[in-house]
Amino acid sequence: MPGKTYDILLAEGAAQLREAGIDTARLESRWLLAHVAGCQSADLIARGGDPVSDETISDFSDVIARRATREPLQHILGTTEFYGLDFLSDARALIPRPDSEIVVEAALARIPEGQPVFVADLGTGSGCLLSAILAHRPEASGEGVEASPEAATLARENLSRLGLSDRASIHDGPWSGWQKWNEADLIVSNPPYIVSAEMAGLMPEVRDHDPAAALDGGADGLDAYREIVRLGATAMKPGAWLVFEIGYDQRESVSGLLEMAGFEAISCLNDLGGNDRAIVAQRPVV
Repeated sequence: MPGKTYDILLAEGAAQLREAGIDTARLESRWLLAHVAGCQSADLIARGGDPVSDETISDFSDVIARRATREPLQHILGTTEFYGLDFLSDARALIPRPDSEIVVEAALARIPEGQPVFVADLGTGSGCLLSAILAHRPEASGEGVEASPEAATLARENLSRLGLSDRASIHDGPWSGWQKWNEADLIVSNPPYIVSAEMAGLMPEVRDHDPAAALDGGADGLDAYREIVRLGATAMKPGAWLVFEIGYDQRESVSGLLEMAGFEAISCLNDLGGNDRAIVAQRPVV
């Protein structure tokens, strides 16, 4: 509709998102308006009273409608920020989330700077964990292991756009068939860990748009941990580190699996909200 200003459009978008049950409605309306207008969010302050083109009004209406159906904001924008890097984000893999950054921090703390270490990421998805680690350790190389062909393609795209393809590759297939367990100095993984019975109760942005195979961890949420721990206990390089992302209530169960398998130096780290989020363990040096 002609004659609308940026301020009016922003307010209308926020009202629609608020009606859809989105808590951060005004903030997301601002991000979406900046996205379709091709400017920075802060630029909208100066443009507030300016008239908006019909094309921008139409494009904004489309993205607001998509978000109101609870399509993830990151999918609409096409990218998301993780550990200071910009990643492509769509339905091919889990959206990189701030809580997962603690996994990167735990990994970096165990990788000496300037050392040519080999890092692996089991179930790499978007490639965000592997990419963030390699971006902060220029001498390191790595490989992401991904059973989903769609997610593997997304990971390769992210490695390429971040300039990391010369130091990283993607293995297509499950980690059970991966042949480099004994080469990795450090393995990270954010495996599926949602209890199957709880899948239906997830937020619609997650339940309806993230790949179910990347979420569903089985009857007790521990299927992937059991398999990785079992494989790692015999196949990992002695002295190599294993860093898991875990659910907020899985500290004791995952730590127990690691202890029973003979891993040492087991510790837990909290995310930004103070919840248990990462478990670190080391295969003993024999």
